Amino acid sequence: MAGLFSVSTWADGTTKAAAPVLDTGNTAWMITATALVLLMSIPGIALFYGGLVRQKNVLSIIMQTMLIVGVVSILWVAIGYSWAFGTSFKESGSPLFAIIGGFDKVFLHGITPSTMTSTGIPELVFVMFQCMFALITPALILGAFAERIKFKGYMVFIILWTILAYFPMAHWVWGGGFLQEMGAIDFAGGTVVHINAGISAFVMALMIGKREDYKVGHPITPHNVTFVFLGTSFLWLGWFGFNAGSGLAADGIAANAMLVTHIATATAAVVWMIIDWLCNKKPTTVGACTGAVAGLVAITPAAGSTDLLGAFCIGLITPIICFFMVAVVKPKFKYDDALDAFGVHGIGGVVGSILTGVFATRFITGDGGAEGALYGDWHQLWIQLVATFVSIVFSAVVTFVLYKIVDRWIGIRVDKRVEEEGLDIYEHGESAYN
Repeated sequence: MAGLFSVSTWADGTTKAAAPVLDTGNTAWMITATALVLLMSIPGIALFYGGLVRQKNVLSIIMQTMLIVGVVSILWVAIGYSWAFGTSFKESGSPLFAIIGGFDKVFLHGITPSTMTSTGIPELVFVMFQCMFALITPALILGAFAERIKFKGYMVFIILWTILAYFPMAHWVWGGGFLQEMGAIDFAGGTVVHINAGISAFVMALMIGKREDYKVGHPITPHNVTFVFLGTSFLWLGWFGFNAGSGLAADGIAANAMLVTHIATATAAVVWMIIDWLCNKKPTTVGACTGAVAGLVAITPAAGSTDLLGAFCIGLITPIICFFMVAVVKPKFKYDDALDAFGVHGIGGVVGSILTGVFATRFITGDGGAEGALYGDWHQLWIQLVATFVSIVFSAVVTFVLYKIVDRWIGIRVDKRVEEEGLDIYEHGESAYN
C-alpha cells in the first residue's frame, strides 16, 4: 500500500514535506477502483455466500452484509481512519504509534477536498478506498457461522471486532505500525483482510458449534449455484480495484497487479476444477468458483511485488492446500466452517502471505526493493512468517474474547427452532422467494 505523503530534500540536506498537486489520472483511477471494491461486498459476497446457503437463510446473509456496509462505513469515518492512518502519535514521538495512529483525524478532522496524498489523489478518495477494505473484511467472516447466528448478537460482535481487530491491524501493516516498520509485505490485504477474517471465522465456527443438521460426509446443498457464480464474477471484477488500486496510482505497478491477479485466479480456478474432477468424478461450478476465490485471496499480498512466475506458482499451490483443508482436514476434525471462510480465506491468506516472501522480485519492486527467498533474500521470508504468525494469534485472541463477552451479554446462537425453520422468517420477517 503506497504511502500517504512524500518528502523533499533541500540543498542543505534538510527535509520538508512536499505539497503534492492533484493528479487527475490517478484520481480518476482510484475513484473507479473504490467503486470496484464496493462491488466485492455488495453484491459480491452477498450473492456468493447467499447462493451457498439454503433458501430459508439467504436473506440473513444479505442483511448481515448490508449491516456491515452501513455500520462499518460510519465507524470508519468516525474513528477507524484516524486509528489506522492518523499521525498525531508519530508527530508527538509517542511509542503508541507502533500500535495506533492517533485521534487527530477523528470524523476526518482537518481533511479538506484539497488535501492530497503523495500520488496526487485527494485524501478523501483514499479514505473511501480504505473504507471499502474495512467493509469487505468482516463480511468474509460470515461464511463460518452462516445459518445459525442471531442478528442482534452478530451486530454487536461485528462492531466490536471491527474496532478492536481490523482497525489496529490496518495501522500495523499499512499505517506505519510495527509490522510495516519491520518490512512486512502486504500489498492489498493478505494479513489485514484475509488472515484477520479467516482466522476469526475459524474461531467463531468452533465456538458457535455445528449446525443442528450438519453431518460429516453429507454436505448441505447450495440453494442457488447461479448466485454463487454471479458472486464470484463480482468478486473477480472487484478484485482488480482491490489489488491494482492499492498502489494508489495508475502506473506500471497497477498494471502488473492487475495481470498477476488475473493469472493467479485463472490458474487457481483451473487447478481446483481438475482436482475436483479427479477426486469427485465431475468438475463442479461451485468448485471452480471456490478455486477462483482462493487464487484471488492468495495473490493479494503479493500483487505489488511478484511477477508472472510468482502468479502462476501461487495460483498452482494455493488451491491444492485449500482443497486439502476443505475436503480432508475439515471432515477429519468435524468443525462446521459452513461456507469455508477459514479453508479458503484464512488458509489462502496464510499461503499468499508466506509465498510473498518467496516470489517477491526486484524485477517488480525496483532497485533496493523487496526480494524473496527464490531470489536469495531469505530474510524477507522470515519477516513474512513473523507477520503471518502475529496476525493469526492476534485475530484468534481478539475473536475468542469478543465472542465470550457478546455471547454472555446478548447471546449469539439462535434457538433450535429458529435454525430449523430458517433465519429469514424468524429474524427478518421475510422470504426470499414467494
